[in-house]
Amino acid sequence: MSLSSLAADLRAEAERANERRLLVLSGPPDATRRAAVDAVEAADLPLPDCTAVSAAADWPFEHVGPRESRELLGRTQGAIVVDGHDECSPNAIGRTVGAVDGGGLYVLLAPDLATWPQRRDGFDESLAVPPFGVDDVTGTFRERLVATLRAHPGVAICEVDEGYDDPAGDAVEVRDDGLTDPWPARPREAPEPPADAAFADGIYRACRTADQAEALRELEALRGGDTTDDPQPAVVVEADRGRGKSSAAGLAAGALALEGRDVLVTAPERGGADEVFARARERLAAADALAGVDEDRIAADSGGRVRFARPPKAAALPDDPDAVIVDEAAALPVALLERFLDGPPAAFCTTVHGYEGAGRSFDVRFRGSLADSGRELIDVRLDEPIRYAAGDPVESWAFRALLLDARPPVDQLVADATPETVEYETLTPERLLADEHLLREAFGLLVLAHYRTEPDDLARLLDAPNLTCRALLHEGRVVSVALLAREGGLSGETRERVYRGDRIRGNMLPDVFTSQLRDLDGGAPVGYRVMRIATHHAVRSDGLGSRLLAEIESEFRERDGRKRAGERVAHAGRPRAGERVDYLGVGYGATPELLEFWRENGYRTVHLSTTKNDTSGEHSALMVRPLTDDGADLAARHARWFRERAPGVLAGPLSGVDPDVIRRALRAVDDGAVPDEPGLSERDWRVVVDAANGMGSYHAAPAAFTELALRELILGEAGLDADAERLLVEKVLQNREWDAVADDLDRVSTRMTMRAFGDACEPLVEVYGTDAAKAHREYWTN
Repeated sequence: MSLSSLAADLRAEAERANERRLLVLSGPPDATRRAAVDAVEAADLPLPDCTAVSAAADWPFEHVGPRESRELLGRTQGAIVVDGHDECSPNAIGRTVGAVDGGGLYVLLAPDLATWPQRRDGFDESLAVPPFGVDDVTGTFRERLVATLRAHPGVAICEVDEGYDDPAGDAVEVRDDGLTDPWPARPREAPEPPADAAFADGIYRACRTADQAEALRELEALRGGDTTDDPQPAVVVEADRGRGKSSAAGLAAGALALEGRDVLVTAPERGGADEVFARARERLAAADALAGVDEDRIAADSGGRVRFARPPKAAALPDDPDAVIVDEAAALPVALLERFLDGPPAAFCTTVHGYEGAGRSFDVRFRGSLADSGRELIDVRLDEPIRYAAGDPVESWAFRALLLDARPPVDQLVADATPETVEYETLTPERLLADEHLLREAFGLLVLAHYRTEPDDLARLLDAPNLTCRALLHEGRVVSVALLAREGGLSGETRERVYRGDRIRGNMLPDVFTSQLRDLDGGAPVGYRVMRIATHHAVRSDGLGSRLLAEIESEFRERDGRKRAGERVAHAGRPRAGERVDYLGVGYGATPELLEFWRENGYRTVHLSTTKNDTSGEHSALMVRPLTDDGADLAARHARWFRERAPGVLAGPLSGVDPDVIRRALRAVDDGAVPDEPGLSERDWRVVVDAANGMGSYHAAPAAFTELALRELILGEAGLDADAERLLVEKVLQNREWDAVADDLDRVSTRMTMRAFGDACEPLVEVYGTDAAKAHREYWTN
């Protein structure tokens, strides 16, 4: 069989079944690129409907670079050629595989499949973070990728010779024709508008499937209840990628705008909302009601509008919208999603399996918040693909190859797991490759640990030389997992470059220590950062996460002890065998609950970022758990510097942060960062004592109150309750006005807030006050 006849047969079969077929062309780069063009032409696919994702530029149709493959999200093409020679990016596959229409071809170019896992390319270079080089990167991900290509139906594999120049010639050897002889696809009937629909019939006739029409019918709930006493609805629209959920949301947004309603749309990235805006604009134009359009806003003649805002801003519900649509909700932190529950009717559209983000975290964590919110919960799921038939083999291959549907073990298998029943193990890439169930469970839990997981993360887990994985297993099932990144141990030359402004990949804590906090030696100690840690939701809060952290600490402390004794330590992970580890670290979006979890596990605050994450709206906390003297020195000086800069940043860029975040961050600062005695003068103490007795003013000696507040919030020796601590944070450290403090803390009045402040000062005088201060206190009792 020639390449031309195979391509024609694949296209014919794909059209008959309304499916796609995958054609793999392996061999030299130039030869496989020529063969790909010939295959597309032989399949009689229109060149304007084809796109190449390639670092090479010589294509007769549209081409984008691998890092611009995001441009294909939401588009539909007849054929997509992904060139894996210069850079095989899992993200590029994840972004593009769903963009091929039914009846089309997905073409993958690769070197010889037998040797491909051993080759290094541009993507591998991105995994080689300092101090590792590209030769340290393994090929486990591509070994698994090749295995899925060879095993999966609907995948044709051809070997192309160097001298290829004719699709009808013998320079192509067909190893697997990929033909499956499927049944012809059933015609798809256009959905009928429901008899009792509130939206116009034309809106429903724009739907492509019955699933989409059903979702649109449920999205009518965004119009609100009949009375103000009715609970606000929350519509959850779940689907795998390519089912038309964003399109349905866009149709609903357009219908609401036609009625004069103000619809606020948000998504992790502006481009992610393109489909919502395109369908809304289409419906307004079809009704001849389009009044104006700009990049982030569509206006209707009725006065309604559809507008976009970034997630943190949208969560503040600017200009009081009538309805909110959160697209790709699974790719946003749960804490941010919860802020939308205090507003108008809202729709949360989420991809269950797909490049945009995994829906498990949304499903497990956010649904509890929805249940507690008092909202009317409306669930709808879309199963029928829009672009191709259900059961499409290319979609099934992508799910398996990229683990888009990875899940932790079912609840029943781990429900009786306790810290006493589990075993601590290292999950090496070799072990994960050999055990598909173990890989799916571990990766499924890691997906839960973060609101955004991409296919590249699977390749990092399997190939990145700086990463290693630890887990707790209960009867062979993964119940808790941590992904660790080796950081630091950087040469003096590298540290100097970072100090002068260069960025360093894969070394988050050393980079911050050196570039932002101006510690020239901050990248010298070796640390392991806990990138992600997750515990199965069926046994969360049972101590398993803490047990895992304790085991990790014990392992690395034991390694240091053996190293000091002059022994070589065999290390099952990839980062340097037997290397001494000076500290464990973590960086994450700070919430009171997470700060308390890490504090309870012995981690201590060394930094709180002054800027918010664009997606989560949270400030990042960096925490350290020292293991050696060098790690202790690093942690001690950064804890001290954090305390010293706290007054400036808390009254400045952090003045609006939740006081509970500040309380928890300060309580997690190492006690050694606090001087032995408060540095208050005799007059300072008189002012504090007077304030405790309802006289004088905080403004008479603000630095004195600041020092005492920091001391108490770090040490907690005066035993203030949470309300008193919040008062110290807002008034003393964040320097808010009395009226604002009273409002924020729900105090009866400003006067009562000032009185409560005096009450909070009394224990500070009792615990930290000098003899002179306590003597002055007697002045007020006589």
